[in-house]
Amino acid sequence: MPNINETIEEVEKLNPELARQIRHFVKNHTYGLVFEHNLPEAVRLYTKTPVEKDIVNILPERGQQEKEENKIPWIVKGISDGKCLIEHCDEQKIVQVEDIVTVVSYKDTIYPGLKEIDRIERGDKDDPYHMVINAENYHALEALNYCYAGKVDCIYIDPPYNTGAKDWKYNNDYVGVDDQYRHSKWLAFMERRLRLAKQLLNPNNSVLIVTIDEKEYLRLGMLLEQMFSEARIQMISTVINTKGVPTPNAFKRVDEYIYVVMIGLCCPKALLLSNEWSASSKLSQKKSKSSDVKKEPGWTSLMRRGMCSKRIDRPNLYYAIYVDEKTKRIIGHSNVIPLNIHKTSEKEGIIQVLPIRTNGEEGVWQISCEEFDNRLKQGRIRVGSLSSYGYVINYLPEGEYKKILDGKYNIEGHSADGSLIAYTNMNVDEKIAPTQWKIASHDASQFGSTFLLNIMPDRKFPYPKSVYAVKDVLSFFIKNKPDALILDFFAGSGTTLHATNLLNAEDGGHRCCICVTNNEVKADEASDFLKKGLRQGDYEWEKYGIAHYVTWPRTKCCINGIDVNGNPLKGYYIGTDIPLANGFKANAIFCELTYESAWPIRLDRAFNAIAPILWMQAGCRGEIINKIGKSFSTTDYYGVLFDYNQASKFCEKVQATPSIKHVYIVTDDQRRYSNLCRRLPGVEVHRLYETYLKTFEICGEGGLD
Repeated sequence: MPNINETIEEVEKLNPELARQIRHFVKNHTYGLVFEHNLPEAVRLYTKTPVEKDIVNILPERGQQEKEENKIPWIVKGISDGKCLIEHCDEQKIVQVEDIVTVVSYKDTIYPGLKEIDRIERGDKDDPYHMVINAENYHALEALNYCYAGKVDCIYIDPPYNTGAKDWKYNNDYVGVDDQYRHSKWLAFMERRLRLAKQLLNPNNSVLIVTIDEKEYLRLGMLLEQMFSEARIQMISTVINTKGVPTPNAFKRVDEYIYVVMIGLCCPKALLLSNEWSASSKLSQKKSKSSDVKKEPGWTSLMRRGMCSKRIDRPNLYYAIYVDEKTKRIIGHSNVIPLNIHKTSEKEGIIQVLPIRTNGEEGVWQISCEEFDNRLKQGRIRVGSLSSYGYVINYLPEGEYKKILDGKYNIEGHSADGSLIAYTNMNVDEKIAPTQWKIASHDASQFGSTFLLNIMPDRKFPYPKSVYAVKDVLSFFIKNKPDALILDFFAGSGTTLHATNLLNAEDGGHRCCICVTNNEVKADEASDFLKKGLRQGDYEWEKYGIAHYVTWPRTKCCINGIDVNGNPLKGYYIGTDIPLANGFKANAIFCELTYESAWPIRLDRAFNAIAPILWMQAGCRGEIINKIGKSFSTTDYYGVLFDYNQASKFCEKVQATPSIKHVYIVTDDQRRYSNLCRRLPGVEVHRLYETYLKTFEICGEGGLD
């Protein structure tokens, strides 16, 4: 109730006692969306070395499943020679350090740092660095609030959908579909993060974009209304799979939902859009520049999806298609392969393509062998990109082929594989999009999953978004902000960063994207690793986590224009003349969030851990000042004054470098800090306390404000 305090003030003028009782009632009651807020949420820090006073869990023996006793919180009383004395309820044990894991609750005080793991530099000196941060996103958001409070232009997130299918964890456990507190846990999980996200967004002009499906869209909408009562909120329905996802005893789901929370002056901009955007409703148009773009007919995968898509369902539609390895032309196919045989004999120089589904199961083609021959002669079969199971085979459905025969598409020839080349011109104008989107390039199967497999043929990530869908929704809000700061703290495979690079490549922008993702492995992989005697935190486990195995490799590959095997990417980005193989003129750094202990910070031994945070606040450009200097250190973009006795020389250096917009002074003295502010007008001056402890202390819920 946003105006309850104003109402109480009016009541107080007439009856102070009644106003007092109302205040007491309001204080002890919850309004709006009501759910369990007091559920404790904690995270295990498998890569942190435990220290005295840490809360820890005892890990199960290698190869053993976790039990309830492994969730008991113990306090570290002392560590010596690789052994640790721990205590719980007056019981003490001595265990090996490698057999415990630190646990951090969101009410605990932490001291965050960043450790650089890798970087790629293909951009110019003045281009900002994108950031990919491996971290628990709640703590990463707390750290980012030091750098970017009120400065983020756009937050795009694709959070867990709470399907009950082991898609997210709460308190280190998967939340199952039978959990009676499932929705409350999800809301508490989201509310904590959205509260921090709100602090990051520019209150004068920014947008929060959240994608969701039908499992939680109603609760999410209410939560957003409650948390962003001052904002304007709209929900977009967007088709991501035209074939639909079969759901037992329900309609097929073809769409998802996008909430846009527009803060301050933020509103969607009119962009050059094809008439494909006007399929659902008439677009608001501005008389402005327009142009023609070419559009192909709707080629689709020959692999059958949805109902009756397994080999056992339609055994007569399981046969091999033969593709010449050199020319990439289809040279024929096998007869129907009997059920007890999985593939035909191999032939040198010939790629045998079978209808194998992405999960490794045997599927079927859409059409029979006889119909395949007819369509091949008509030019309606196309060889697509190389996948882990051979080439993707596409075909023209009857409806699209009829459009060609009716003259709606102009035939311009045949490609190397014999397939038709046909286009139609589409006039585009600057338009405001409707709230119903059915855009071919937003298909999450073709331009999400398949697109990602082309970059990383041997690496799977569940349900990635289409890079074009993300680019389009970002464009409505940051197309006119070439230096926008974009954040995605549910980064997954890194689609948001990829889309940001594509936007920059199209218009020469310098937008900076910060992606935060954890390093979880899939549930089935974790089970396999456990059987092999591995533990989370082991190198052989961690290297297959999302951050290390998917997000960062994708970022490097799309910037370099190659796949993970070093082969040039094929094709062009849709709607552009930009070859994928060109990559992007961009820089990026891969970091891990670290958890620093108080005692080295007190001894000034943790500057290298906080150095990247200072660099981020200064704009993510140029070098990072990693070490404490004797007096001061500067780069082209920021500086740090360690010794106030050298303030004059420091100011001279800063004033002689106009590109320096941020400086830091290490002092506990308010007068020195104020004096430096006066001497450097137009430069943001930040104070670092001499021990760094107070500067970077983050207190969790229930702690200090």
